[in-house]
This record gives sequence, C-alpha cells and structure tokens, in this order.
Amino acid sequence: MKTELRSPLRDLAEQLSAGSTTPIDVAEAALARITDLDPTIHAWAHLDPDAVRSAAARIQEGGPGGALWGVPVGVKDLIDVAGMPTRCGSDLRSTAPATTDADCVARSRALGALPVGKTVTTEFGYFRPGPTRNPRAVEHTPGGSSSGSAAAVAAGMVPLAFGTQTAGSLTRPASFCGVAGFVTARGEFSTDGITGLSPSLDSLGLLARTVSDLHFAWTALRDGTRAPALVPSAPGRLRLWSGVELGEVSPEMTAALVETADSAAAAGVQCRELDAAPTIVALTEHHHTVMAYEAARERAAEAARPEEISTPLAELFATGAQTAGAEYQAALAGIAEMRQLLLAALDEDEAILGPAALGAAPRGHDATGTPVLSRPWQAMGLPVVTIPGKRDNTGLPLGLQLIGRPGAEQRLFEIAVWLESVL
Repeated sequence: MKTELRSPLRDLAEQLSAGSTTPIDVAEAALARITDLDPTIHAWAHLDPDAVRSAAARIQEGGPGGALWGVPVGVKDLIDVAGMPTRCGSDLRSTAPATTDADCVARSRALGALPVGKTVTTEFGYFRPGPTRNPRAVEHTPGGSSSGSAAAVAAGMVPLAFGTQTAGSLTRPASFCGVAGFVTARGEFSTDGITGLSPSLDSLGLLARTVSDLHFAWTALRDGTRAPALVPSAPGRLRLWSGVELGEVSPEMTAALVETADSAAAAGVQCRELDAAPTIVALTEHHHTVMAYEAARERAAEAARPEEISTPLAELFATGAQTAGAEYQAALAGIAEMRQLLLAALDEDEAILGPAALGAAPRGHDATGTPVLSRPWQAMGLPVVTIPGKRDNTGLPLGLQLIGRPGAEQRLFEIAVWLESVL
C-alpha cells in the first residue's frame, strides 16, 4: 500500500496504528515529496534526511503509541527543536542546535510525532520575507510569517505543521496557500521555547489540509487522545464581518463571504452584520501599540543592532522604544475592556465570520501581504479557524476566518467544518 500524505490526518494515524503503513514508510514519503518539490518551494530552513530516517526508525521500534504516532510534522523556525538550530529567519542567530524542545514540540513527541525539520519564517516573525514560494502559484507570496509551514502543508510535504501568530502570521499564509489554520486562544498552550515578539500577543498555531485535520491535531495536543470524528454542525447564528473598516477588501473576497453567508442563511442560520467598526479600528491601533512596545523589549538584543536587521523591524523597535509606558498600559486596558464587551455580545452558539485576508496572495516575493484583518482578533487572544475552499477568478485560494470564544473551541470546530462543506 502506497503511503499517501494527503489522506485525512485521522486516516493516516489509523493506518499507522493498524500497521498498514509504518513510520519509516511515512517518513520516506515525506522526504521524497520534499526532494521533488522543495527546490522550487523552499519551505524548509533546516532538514537532515538521515536524522529524520533515524528518528522514524526509533519511533517504529518503540511500537504504536500516542495519537500522533509516526505522523511527520513541520516546525516553524521560531520554535525550538532539540538537535536543530533556531535561526528565526536571521543571520543574527547561531547555527548551534537547540538543546531542548519547545513545549509544543515536546507534547507532539510524547504523542509519537516525528518533527521533520524547521520551516522557513520571516525575520523574527515580522515582515522581511524568506525564500518560500506559494505552492498554488509560485510567482505569488505564501504570506508570512508562518510561510514555510503553510507551504509545506499545501504542497503535501507534511500533513501537519506548527506555526505562530502575533499579528496575522498564521491566518494569512493559510488563506494564501489554501490550507486550514488554527490560532489557539492565547494561554491555552505554553509558548516556552518559542522566540516571540510580544508576550501579550504571541500565540501557537497549527496548519493542516482540512478543518478536521486541525481538530484531530488540536485534540491530541490538548488532551493526548484521538478525537472522535468531527461532526459538522450549523451554528444558530453567524455575525458577518466585512473587514472594510480596516482595508480595501477585494471584490472576490467579499463575494466569497457573501456567498457563504447566503448558503448558511438558506440552511436556516441567522446571519447578521457585526456592527462594531469603531471597536475594531481601536483594537487594531491598540494591537500595534502593544506589539511595538513589547517587541522593543522582548528583542532588545536585536534592537541594539539596527544596521543588521531589516528596516521594517528596526522601525518597529524604534517605535516601541519611543512608546510611553502609560500609552502601553492604556492600550492593554482598552483591549481588555473591548474583549469583555464583544464576548458578552456573543452567545454560545454564535461565531464571527469574515475574510482571512484582504484578498488572494499578491504577486511577487518582496512583501508578504498585510496582517491587518487579524490584528483585532489577535489583540483579544481569541481562537480563530481559517477555512479554505474558495478561489478568486484566477484560481488563487481565498480563506475565511471564523472567530470564536476561548473555551468553546470544540463548538468552533463543529461550525468551521460545517462551513468548510459549504465553501
């Protein structure tokens, strides 16, 4: 039986557990796919095939184990993996390997997963692009900063990859590359071992082919168990968010949102507009204040070497250094107040649906697109699922983001997989 990395993640895990394929076979399939495609896609910042084969053999010798036993996983190069360097998309970082795993990597290893290598990130998770190309259209950006993770999944190199998000670092590349993404509620998982920009904003994320795959991985990492098959379930209500107060949303992206809402309404879902434009704009401004202030301090060593980093990152650090503590505290307080008000207005069977990006992936590789449509939700630390399925008139992917309540992720996934079938 040929190992197929594009099978649903649950199916792959069951095939491994049943012995119809093996960790070594799966690792070889992943390496073969990477060998074929990565000379064009450039998704990987660090890959040692011999080490991958040795690790797969050790996993196989140990026999079937946890929920992710034998599953190959990509790891964004801001996240420590013991034995691999963490370069953060920057020459400022040492090539020496990390000595310990980040918490999320340790969790995945305990479940039997195989960290394949480090995927490309933008410089310290900000704007300077890496070499990664979009597998859907190589002349277009894959987004940032979880570009390598999104591209590796989209190209079928691995079925699952870790990413992170501080502004729009996971939602946007998921949308651009046509894969499913999940930004965890801030604080649900530890960020120990992750090189971040802003402790108040940094979140762990996952990228996979489908919403069901995301749910399978999330449940495993959270509970250590294999979740029952995710049953699609329509929401009672959807709040529709156009995003137009933050930028020029493309006609195709707007059409994708409207078409999805129309289909949901036809199925009996109550759809109404999210009337909160001033709040959304204020949250976006607060987000930038907090990120700049904290980044200048969290990455002080890099900020002290402005001539060795990109101009956008140096400007972020400079802005943060000039931001008064009172302004920073006011931004945090504003976010907390608006978060409380918004969550109070959402009931337990309601989620917010909006565009995951302003449009499809822009042509070119000098920039990664704007994260503006993720900033308000990231400021509040809410869980977000990026749902793939729509395309623009040239065939490029368009993702929609579904925003929910912390602690109600199971319901968010049930709604998201239902919407994925609509899309």
